[in-house]
Amino acid sequence: MPLEKKDLNDPAIWIEYAKSDLALARRGKGPEVRFGALCYLCQQAAEKALKAVLLKEKVEFPPTHSIKVLLDLLPSPLSPTPEIKEAAQLSHYAFKGRYPLDFLDIQPDEYEKAIKLTDRVLRWAEKALK
Repeated sequence: MPLEKKDLNDPAIWIEYAKSDLALARRGKGPEVRFGALCYLCQQAAEKALKAVLLKEKVEFPPTHSIKVLLDLLPSPLSPTPEIKEAAQLSHYAFKGRYPLDFLDIQPDEYEKAIKLTDRVLRWAEKALK
């Protein structure tokens, strides 16, 4: 059966992928799973959610993993609140914790904060898409 061709500019697809990443980040905890990998999924979810909103608003964005860059591109009617802007700190998970460097080890409380920030961005993005 051939794969269904998707419109990669469809915000609904981007938000679907964002939800999937966040779901994996929530469910992935276990003895063999590093918090860095889960936080990376949080970063990816927030990034995709913001890109979904930018696509809906027809705002071009560069190829970036920076949450701050994406937040700064949002049009003024969608200016993010300070609580949403706080998600910019998720950007460093695009690399932090993904490689075996001691100084980049991520602790459980940091993971829990990443989940909360990502959930906040995802809920905000879903409202913005309506």
